[in-house]
Amino acid sequence: MKGRSIPIKAFLIMLCSLVSGAVAGYAELTDRIVAIVSDDIITLSELNEALEPYVRQIREAHYPPGVGREMLFKLRQDILNKMIDEKLTYQETERLHVSVDDREVDRHIEQIKSEHFLTEEELRKSLAAEGYTLEEYRKRIKEQMLRIKLINIEVKSKIAVTEKDIRDYYEEHKEDYQGVQKYHLRTILIRVPPPAGADQKRAALEKIGSIVKDLKSGTAFDELAKQYSQDGTAEAGGDLGLFTLNELSAEFQETVRRMSEGEISPVLQTQNGYQILMLQEIKKIPGKTLREARIEIQERLYRELVEEKYRAWLKELRDRSYVKIIQ
Repeated sequence: MKGRSIPIKAFLIMLCSLVSGAVAGYAELTDRIVAIVSDDIITLSELNEALEPYVRQIREAHYPPGVGREMLFKLRQDILNKMIDEKLTYQETERLHVSVDDREVDRHIEQIKSEHFLTEEELRKSLAAEGYTLEEYRKRIKEQMLRIKLINIEVKSKIAVTEKDIRDYYEEHKEDYQGVQKYHLRTILIRVPPPAGADQKRAALEKIGSIVKDLKSGTAFDELAKQYSQDGTAEAGGDLGLFTLNELSAEFQETVRRMSEGEISPVLQTQNGYQILMLQEIKKIPGKTLREARIEIQERLYRELVEEKYRAWLKELRDRSYVKIIQ
């Protein structure tokens, strides 16, 4: 909030940083404060650590320099704002004396191990591969559980979806509850990164052409997808799932509309590269009455209200706190 003085703790931290810098004889600064959040701070090193996985993904995607810089700039703002929100919510848990004891954290971690069939040693190894210790993981879990408890108290407990809300939504969205036709699609993608030259494009096109020949000779689509596809669905045999035509891109809509069950599409040039689709099944989904759709609508409305009230609550929290971003 503008107009307030800097909290004493943040002021002392800044003063110590200046003194340390002077003592170091104008040494190059390796860290600095990027945001003050009431009596706490966020440092550049903390921000960079949170950004690092996303920075790596953007670099590996080989976007044009201008596009990459713009994405990183926006990402930096988004991550910093998220970190500020996390600081504010943690401070609020302390103000309201919301707590999570070690036994609750233990139970939550045991549940995670059970769901993923992990032993303690396997969990430690998995965390180490991601650069975390079990102790750091416990701390993060505890912080998440504190935020969930706080949101339950401050947001979710104040939300109610009435029968009138459900009826009104059903009447306003009746077309969504009529019978629809869905298309079960699989895909194989050979990527062509944006800066690719003519030789790379030609090689990718030849590769997808070779895959099409294998399909025509009887090789199963899912086997070829697992072997060659560069889409995220490769391990699942290229399975994209069920879609209505309206849920597909305009280009895919036109292609799928003309396809029959079991048919393979022509090679499509998309923003990701060269791609083919297989229409595995056309599935007719029956409509739903108000009674049949009631729980689905209630959950949808509840999620929307939680999101709306949570954003309003976070804004109010920011408005009554001292937040200063230092560029």
